[in-house]
Amino acid sequence: MSALAVRRTEIPGLLVLELPVHGDARGWFKENWQRAKMTALGLPDFGPVQHSVAFNTGTGVTRGFHAEPWDKLVSVATGRAFGAWVDLREGVGFGTKVTVELDPGTAVFVPRGVANSYQTLETGTVYSYLVNEHWSPEATSEYTYLNLADPSVGVAWPIPLAEATISAADAGHPLLEQVLPVRPLRTVIVGGNGQLGRALRELLPEAESVDLPDFDCTDPDQVAAYPWRGVGTILNAAAYTAVDAAETPEGRRACWAANVSGVANLCAVAAAHRITLVHISSDYVFDGTARLHTEDEPFSPLGVYGQTKAAGDALVAQLARHYLVRTSWVIGDGRNFVRTMAELADRGVKPTVVDDQYGRLTFTSTLAAGIRHLLDTTAAYGTYNLTGDGPSRSWAELAAAVFVARGRDAADVRPVTTAEYGRGKDLAPRPQHSTLDLTRILATGFAVPDAGADLAAYLDRLPAPAGPPTR
Repeated sequence: MSALAVRRTEIPGLLVLELPVHGDARGWFKENWQRAKMTALGLPDFGPVQHSVAFNTGTGVTRGFHAEPWDKLVSVATGRAFGAWVDLREGVGFGTKVTVELDPGTAVFVPRGVANSYQTLETGTVYSYLVNEHWSPEATSEYTYLNLADPSVGVAWPIPLAEATISAADAGHPLLEQVLPVRPLRTVIVGGNGQLGRALRELLPEAESVDLPDFDCTDPDQVAAYPWRGVGTILNAAAYTAVDAAETPEGRRACWAANVSGVANLCAVAAAHRITLVHISSDYVFDGTARLHTEDEPFSPLGVYGQTKAAGDALVAQLARHYLVRTSWVIGDGRNFVRTMAELADRGVKPTVVDDQYGRLTFTSTLAAGIRHLLDTTAAYGTYNLTGDGPSRSWAELAAAVFVARGRDAADVRPVTTAEYGRGKDLAPRPQHSTLDLTRILATGFAVPDAGADLAAYLDRLPAPAGPPTR
């Protein structure tokens, strides 16, 4: 009896499983689906919801090719079958063929978009398959079909098709040259009109974008009603970020609604449809006493905004398929600290800026590129810190750098303590140290750009001052 094993094939994602079969004089027993053991060997945790069985009366019964809008695990309960699979997904692998003989000790995991077929080699063969979507008559409209006799694929059927038992429908399916490739699962950007959302849309032009007022993630009915079938990834770029307003009674309710209730609604559909959820976290989940924050540091938020982000993080972490991307000091193409400082410099203002809060800038282009990297490389699910790289700097130091770039003297920025700056103002508490450890994201192979270099490039793109700087 062989040990449980999983091996790859020429078709990416199509996996062959060798199943231990325990037999004696009474018969045999096997574990046809064993989640813990199989996922540990590389089988996706595909979440089957339906088990179907086909009994085949004779030899030569030939079914397929059908590429269905779900994943499945196929095997035989008794008898033998010749299995054939063809990749019908978009990409360089389109048309790739794999064949395997199936007996009770063999199973094959078939990813969405790979066409499945088999031919029975013994009378009474029982073909079994687990799928992660419920079959319905309407679902067949999403199938992609291929002709069993396609000469360009050239399957060497053990029993010639002229002698096989084939349905009229399967005999009439199109040749490979006529098949429209199966497109990848869709990506949905929630909050696509925000600074990060716009950067994601630029980097992922084929993604769908939803935002207020048409899509309110705090409304569970509206979220549930969205057509999630066929969606593989949700990028949640929506959040309540008015840190100071969150401390007011009205702001507190709005902040919790967006950052907790809204996240819970997205988690619910992600779990129900096995969608990968990418969620943006914040340095505000920490109190800032540590000078460098790792991904596994315990939560210690100081204010309402940080409390809601921590609660949202805890919800997302329960999903099997999630990337929780923690960032800080985000700069995009809208109103932000850098643009404000540049405008003050151009107007001759000498601002006071806090010099006892430290961190790194994160430009939305870096954040979007890092998210895409995690998805493209199928990095391990979990939490990743992602900011610009380089030394930690105070807000006052950054403001001074902006002033110098606009032709002003760095001394025109007056450094003050947080306590002094906040005197007489209703400000939320902020972490003193916001610098995030980038070790984990760097280990995935992502080249994190230097925050200082990104700042210089951003300032170069801003309109030049209308005249010489005002003194």
